[in-house]
Amino acid sequence: MNTLVPLLIVTASIGLISGFVIWIVGKLRLGLEVDGFGSAFMAGIVIAFVAGIITFILGIAGIMDGGGLIGGIVHLIISAIVLMISDRFLSGLKVAGFVGALLASLAIGAVYWLGGLLLGMLIT
Repeated sequence: MNTLVPLLIVTASIGLISGFVIWIVGKLRLGLEVDGFGSAFMAGIVIAFVAGIITFILGIAGIMDGGGLIGGIVHLIISAIVLMISDRFLSGLKVAGFVGALLASLAIGAVYWLGGLLLGMLIT
């Protein structure tokens, strides 16, 4: 019980941030569409969960080192696959094929990078 509450708080926080990013990318129509923020929030939680499982399994298998150019490419492909899987389970999320998922993954990564850059500038 002591670890369940923090885990739920972290999951909700990641879902909220990811949902906002997915909502932005959906509004820009960069490979995916969402019906509203509720759908984007649910997509964020599902995507974070599925991506975490896939990354964990690849890490155990020794395939994923998590860094460098190869790690970035692997993360991009995993993100695109997770978007396509999430499209099947979430009625409010529509992905335009693998190329659309790849484009959306690039856009989501760019928004995260820009957000981290701006946050870093505010903190220092």
